[in-house]
Amino acid sequence: MRELSSHAAPPGWETETVTSAPPSPASRGRSTVRSTILIAVLALTAVALAAAGITAAILQDIRVRERVDAELATFVDGVRALAESGTDPRTGEAITTDAQLVRAAMAQTIPSRNEGLVGVVNGKIEFTSSAAPVRFEDDPELVTRLGELLDQPTPTIASVRTSTTTYRLAAVPVLVEGGGPASPTGVVVGYDLTAERGEFREVFRTYALIAALSLIVVGLVGWLVAGRLLRPIRTLAETAHNIGRDDLSERIPVTGQDDLARMTIAVNDMLERLEQAFADQRELVGDVSHELRTPLTVVRGNLELMDPDDPEDVRAVRALILDEVSRMNRVVDDLTTLATVEQPGFTRLAPVEVGLLTDEVFDKALALGPRQWTIAARAEATVTADRERLTQAWLQLATNAVKFSEPGTRIELGSSLSDGVLSLWVADDGPGIDTADHERIFQRFERAGDRSTQGSGLGLAIVRAIAEAHGGTVTVDSKLGFGATFTITLPKRVPG
Repeated sequence: MRELSSHAAPPGWETETVTSAPPSPASRGRSTVRSTILIAVLALTAVALAAAGITAAILQDIRVRERVDAELATFVDGVRALAESGTDPRTGEAITTDAQLVRAAMAQTIPSRNEGLVGVVNGKIEFTSSAAPVRFEDDPELVTRLGELLDQPTPTIASVRTSTTTYRLAAVPVLVEGGGPASPTGVVVGYDLTAERGEFREVFRTYALIAALSLIVVGLVGWLVAGRLLRPIRTLAETAHNIGRDDLSERIPVTGQDDLARMTIAVNDMLERLEQAFADQRELVGDVSHELRTPLTVVRGNLELMDPDDPEDVRAVRALILDEVSRMNRVVDDLTTLATVEQPGFTRLAPVEVGLLTDEVFDKALALGPRQWTIAARAEATVTADRERLTQAWLQLATNAVKFSEPGTRIELGSSLSDGVLSLWVADDGPGIDTADHERIFQRFERAGDRSTQGSGLGLAIVRAIAEAHGGTVTVDSKLGFGATFTITLPKRVPG
């Protein structure tokens, strides 16, 4: 009896290739954020679904191939075991010829789904299986290849592609002694790989249909969700388009508490600051035109009426012009101070000894006018503040006290610290201020009572600006005929 050696696929017989053509649709995004987001979501979803489907198809194809190869290897082992036993299991008789071995090997094999089986003796198909679903003998191209497969010294497992389909075959040669390659004999069993793969490919066609429907659903839901999420942005754009240079009062409605709501709040805050900035700009222009128009008119009128040939008239007009120019310069300086209140560098904070500051301001105030200057209280503490700005504000209050009081009357300065609050005040024995004017006198170019002919009306506005820049306030306590007390109140440690 001839011995069959272990099977080994010879080089060159493995011809199977796996090809895949994943869809790669090209899409062009529209120029809106909504469509761009939708296209990105759909693209990512499509890539994810395609990757999952292709990966599953490749893995399933590999499993089919491994299962087929395992069954073919089992068949080869069965034929080898039959050859080694030398006995036909059906009859119990000894196997003496190659044809008997081929017939016995086919008899013990029951073809399964998509499987074919033939027996070749001396290069011709002598045995076929009526139970085999795949008929190898009906494929002429395969029949011509069977001889090549069996004309090998060992069993061969290989893929064969014909115009009909692709097969995965196991060819087990049985060589006649002395017969040589001219008379191949053996058993060929195999599967129709195309049919085997087609069964699960139907599943993936269903998967592709479901994936396409899922993309449509994702597109519709994404379009609606993106529109809802981007609605505040559209409202923001429409509001920004409607806001003009002279009307910044419109605000964007805030809904929810998400990032878009916080962005809307930030934009509203920006509009608030812009509106305030434009208002300050208009107020500054109005203030400048209001305050400088009178001295400019005076200067121009005196120059037009001046007699250039009269030295006395020239000197008088010159003195008047210098006085008006000096007054305009003070107004410009005051307006500049007020214009820089909102700037980050308006105050320069540092530790300030309140007692020493009180003494310094008192010494400077002595030169403002002949009054009975006194220090009513002197705080011994250190606070965080801007020494120069506090000195400027405190001296401005002292200047006002001198301006609106009689020579020889009392003016007192004082400082105190209580519960973390610093108070700096100036009190005088002047004519006092009507209660109705207490708030108005701190506005720009506002004055109280018969004091309208003195000063620019910016001094107390500057004092309030300096106090507020330190996180504090300035107040007045006064009645007509009972003098006035102006108090600057600041926190011990200025915020920021």
